[in-house]
Formats: sequence, C-alpha cells, structure tokens
Amino acid sequence: TEQKTSEGGTVAIYADITRQRESEIALLEAKEKADEAREEVSQKNAMLESLSAKLSKYLSPQVYSSIFRGEQDVEIASRRKKLTIMFTDIAGFTETTDTLESEELTGLLNHYLTEMSKIALDHGATIDKYIGDAIMLFFGDPESKGVGEDALACVRTAIAMQDKMVELQQLWQERGMEDPFRLRIGINTGYCTVGNFGSEDRMDYTIVGSEVNLAERLESMAELGTILISHETYCLTREHVEARELEAKSLKGFTKPVRNYEIIGIRNVDRSSDAAMTVEIGGVEVTLDESSMSKAEREASIIALKRILTRIDR
Repeated sequence: TEQKTSEGGTVAIYADITRQRESEIALLEAKEKADEAREEVSQKNAMLESLSAKLSKYLSPQVYSSIFRGEQDVEIASRRKKLTIMFTDIAGFTETTDTLESEELTGLLNHYLTEMSKIALDHGATIDKYIGDAIMLFFGDPESKGVGEDALACVRTAIAMQDKMVELQQLWQERGMEDPFRLRIGINTGYCTVGNFGSEDRMDYTIVGSEVNLAERLESMAELGTILISHETYCLTREHVEARELEAKSLKGFTKPVRNYEIIGIRNVDRSSDAAMTVEIGGVEVTLDESSMSKAEREASIIALKRILTRIDR
C-alpha cells in the first residue's frame, strides 16, 4: 500500500505474499490431483461394475448375491442340507437336431433355455448347471423358505415349465419344426452335500450325493411331457399337489425299488374352509365340496365314486 505525504513524499508498506501464493498453488495442484484420482476411481468402478455384471452371468443369482454381500466365502467348503433337486431333459434331442444347421440349433436351444431359466428364477430356484439341453437346479440353498415350501416351489416350477413347453411347441411348429421338443422332468428331495467343489484356482458351486442321482434317474424314466417325483417329495407336497403313484422301479445304485409319482396338477383347494377340491384327469373331472354335503349325500357320493373306480379299473 502507498500513501502520499504533505511534503510530497510517499509512505509505502510492502507485504511478502510468496508463501501464501505458494500455498494457493499447492492447494490448486492438490485439488487437480484429487479430481483426477476421483475420475480414475469412477472409471475403475464403472469397469468393475461392467465386469461384475458379465461374471454374474456365469453364476446363479442367489450364489452371486450371497458372495457379493459377504455371506459366503469363495473357498473350498461344503455342508449337508436337505434340498429338492430337479433335472429337466429334452427327449430325443440329438436325433431331432441332426437335421438342423448349427446357427439354427444354437438359436433354438438358447431360446428354450432362456424361457425355462426365467421360470426357474421366478420361483426361486438355484440353477446349478446346463448340461447340453438338460438343466439341473435345486431349491433350499443358499436361500430357503423351509423344506416343504422349497419342495412345493420346485413342483410348481416343473408344472410351469411343462405349460411353457406347450406354448413353445406351437411356436416352433409355426416356424416349420416338424417334431418340436418335448420335456421330461424328475424331482427328488433329500440330504445333499452342497458347496464349492474343485481346486483353489477353479471352483464350482454345486450339489452331490445319491439324492441328486435319484432325481436324474427319475427324469430319465419319465414319459414325454410328464413330471416324476420321489416319495419324499410327494409326502412334502401332497396337500397341495395331485399325483398318481406308479409302479416302484429298481434303479441302478439303489438297493430297494424306488416309489415314484406322476404329477397331475396343483389341487384347487379353498384354504379358508379346506373343503373344496377339483381334480381333472383326462376324461375324469371330480369336484368335491364337503362343506355343503349332508350325511346322505356323502354316502351316495362314496357309492358313485366306487362305481366309477370299478369301470376305470376294468
């Protein structure tokens, strides 16, 4: 600052701001570096998110989420747990696809697997793996609603898959496919070993055990367009599912004949009274409403049903 005096001179005060200016320059440089660091972090985060999204395609959503939430360690480990396992398979897939070009086969198979996987995930299934045209999935790990609810969810999934397959068959026929794929499904419930199997460098989250083998055996012996379940699964779901018991089968790896049941459908039950039920099987349709029946009507119904059974069993 400068100021003139009355004598014509000048009084001046000077301040050295070198350090202040150096500090300002240093702060500005630090801010620029921080901005650059934030931009770099942002880019790396975006890259990691993109990579994570790509990697998630190789894992079941439940497994992927449990790992990224820190609920599950990525290490070789396993545990025993009661699960419901499903195997699906397209019968005669190799023979059907021999006449298709590779591009056409790829599109057809991916379309089928995409539709089936959507249904499985919507019902809460953990998709274990795709084995060509086959799908292996299970309920009860890493998330579970209880053994009974898991088994019922699995059966509902199978029924939804068969219903969707009917739609796909019609679509494929319209596109010129002479012999559309037909699906068969096997379901079993039992204790399995579930966890990470493999090496330190390459792991697979899967399940092993005889109960897994039984589900696969049931799938292989199921008729086209049907769903076979084991006795254990039937016991857990029979209040909600209508099924008919088939002849017990002797299967490789099992000492006793295996009891099995063919799924007919979900019971139409009014749970408020637990009295109304409708069962429809081919040419037979029965509706039961116990809440409105007198004793005489019950007795007459029993006689009528016995007559129907006698005719069917001829």
